[in-house]
Amino acid sequence: MTSIDPHFGSPNLIRNQVIGNRSSDPLPRLLAQLVERAGPPATIERAVSRPWSSALFEGRRHIIVLRLTGTDVAARRARFIEGLESAEWLLPGHFVADICIDEDHMDADGVLFELSALTIMDW
Repeated sequence: MTSIDPHFGSPNLIRNQVIGNRSSDPLPRLLAQLVERAGPPATIERAVSRPWSSALFEGRRHIIVLRLTGTDVAARRARFIEGLESAEWLLPGHFVADICIDEDHMDADGVLFELSALTIMDW
């Protein structure tokens, strides 16, 4: 799970740099870009990140639960989904190798997306 150092202010939460002895995690920047893509009002209900590696690559696997609310939620849902897998993400030192919507459903509060993403360190 991603942790946040309480001694840093919110402007530092989306930067993608090593803080202390921690490795950089692209999740905060990815979350900011997902919320921007979704448009207001959108909230991250849950986000977890864990290390991932293969024989050739190192990265992180992310699970994100995003909620869209508002009067135009159906149109925003369609815009969010369209082109998500081919979108360009700005993650210094990393790139998005895979991102997909595992589940989405509408309820009384809006649309709830569960997304999976794999980010790889860009050597």
